[in-house]
Amino acid sequence: MPNAYKNPVKPRRHSLLAGLAIALACTLAIPAQARETVRIGYQKSSTLITLLKAQGTLEQALGKDNIDISWHEFPSGLPLLEALNIGNVDISADVADTVPIFAQAAQAKLTYFAEESPSPSAQAIVVAKESPIQQLSDLKGKKIAVTKAAGTHYLLIAALNKAGLTFADIQPAYLTPADGRAAFENGKVDAWVTWEPFLTSVQRQLPTRTLTDGAGLASYKRYYLTSTAYASAHPQVLKLVYQQLQQAGSWIKKNPRDAAAVLGPLWGNLDVETVESANAHRSYQVEAVKADQLGEQQKIADAFFAAGLLPKAVDAKDVGIWKP
Repeated sequence: MPNAYKNPVKPRRHSLLAGLAIALACTLAIPAQARETVRIGYQKSSTLITLLKAQGTLEQALGKDNIDISWHEFPSGLPLLEALNIGNVDISADVADTVPIFAQAAQAKLTYFAEESPSPSAQAIVVAKESPIQQLSDLKGKKIAVTKAAGTHYLLIAALNKAGLTFADIQPAYLTPADGRAAFENGKVDAWVTWEPFLTSVQRQLPTRTLTDGAGLASYKRYYLTSTAYASAHPQVLKLVYQQLQQAGSWIKKNPRDAAAVLGPLWGNLDVETVESANAHRSYQVEAVKADQLGEQQKIADAFFAAGLLPKAVDAKDVGIWKP
C-alpha cells in the first residue's frame, strides 16, 4: 500500500520538468527586440538639438524604445534638407523658415513636425563701424555676404524692398557663415547678413554697426522637418523628439548661464557672455505647426520667386504636417 502513494508523484514531477523545458525553449526562441537607428541632421545654430546631443538626453529617451541616434552635422540648412530629401537623414533639426521653401521647389516631400516661435532679432545686416553705408538704400551696388536659402537671405530681400531696391541692385556673395565672417572681417564684402550665434559673436568681437534686424521685416521662425514617408512610419519617434525639444527649450530659458556653459565650447569656444546674449535673441519656444499659420511661408516663397531665385512658384501649404 505505501507504494500506491508514491508512484503517482513521479509522473507529475516529469510533467512539471517537461513544462519548464518547453517554456524555456520558447523563451529562447523569441528574438530580442531589434534596435533601430534614427539619423538626425543638424547645423551649428540648431541650439536645442545641439544641447540634447551634448547632454545625452535624447539618446536616453529614445534608448528606452531601443532606438539609437546617428548624428550628422551640416554647414547650413539647405544642404541639410537636401540630405533629408534624398534619404541620407531621417530628421532635420531646426532650419530657418526660408529653407523648406527651396526644398519644396526641388520637389522634396517634407513634413513639418515642430516650430520655434518667431525670433526676429536673431538675425541682422551688419557693416563695419567706419563703413560709409548708413542706411539700407546705401546698399545699392554693394557686395553683401549672405548664405543662400538661409533666413537671412529673405531678410536681405525684405530689407532691400523696404529701401526701394531689388535683389538685382546688389552683388550677392553666397557664403557659409564661417566664410561670410572671414570675408567680412577682411573687408572683402561691404556687409554681412547673418544669424545667431554668428551675429552676437561678430558684434562683440569686431567694430560693427547694425543696419537692421528682422523686426518688422522677417519674423524668423525655425522649423523641424522630416520626410513624409518617415513621419508616416515613425510617429512615436517624432513624439519623443518633440517632447524633448519642448523640455530643452524650457530649460535653456530658465538656465541661460548653464546652457551657455554647455554650448560655448561647441560653438567655437565662444565665451559664456556671448552665448548667453545670442540665446536671448531666440525664443526657443517649441510649438506644433498649424497649416493656417503658414502665411509668412507663402510670403517668403512669393518674394523669392519674384526675385528670380526660385525656378517655379511654390505653394507653402503643399507639405505634410505632423500633429503631436
